[in-house]
Amino acid sequence: LTMARFAALLLLPVLVESVFSISFFLPVNSRKCLREEIHKDVLVTGEYEIGEQANTKTNLKITDSSSHILYSKDDATKGKFAFTTEDYDMFEVCFESKSPMGTGRVPDQLVNLDMKHGVEAKNYEEIAKVEKLKPLEVELRRLEDLSESIVNDFAYMKKREEEMRDTNESTNTRVLYFSIFSMCCLIGLATWQVFYLRRFFKAKKLIE
Repeated sequence: LTMARFAALLLLPVLVESVFSISFFLPVNSRKCLREEIHKDVLVTGEYEIGEQANTKTNLKITDSSSHILYSKDDATKGKFAFTTEDYDMFEVCFESKSPMGTGRVPDQLVNLDMKHGVEAKNYEEIAKVEKLKPLEVELRRLEDLSESIVNDFAYMKKREEEMRDTNESTNTRVLYFSIFSMCCLIGLATWQVFYLRRFFKAKKLIE
């Protein structure tokens, strides 16, 4: 168990990136959105709490870059949400406050949002109960999932690096061909100017 905890401490910086927690004040009749990029097939869970104000309703909506609604709640005050990503994408969490009282007449609302994804979003206590796992087995399962997540992240970064390298090589090749084409055009234009001026001066009998 000690070795498992030591390994977990070594991988702690990776876990930090899987946890997103923020608090902010939302002015009345305004909209504030938070964005985060998340990989494909990743479980995302979240918990929110919005301070109540008289005659004020706050709506919560979570969408992807294609405007597909993953979670929506009208007159939200406190709750939880969960979804699994279908593709690597930019996800947007938006809070919108509406009140007939008007801006400046109602105090700002305090919004607390906690989001987790990947390994941190899984409930290992429930997994332990269902599969009847011992504490050491639960810790090993957690480390196994974390290791798999890290491997997937490295694989994605490698893929992105290859795509960027291919793009750079393609761009360099196009620039080279364009430079050669431009040079040929300049040489052709200079040659045409020489022959044109030569004929012009001959026509004017300025040269033999």
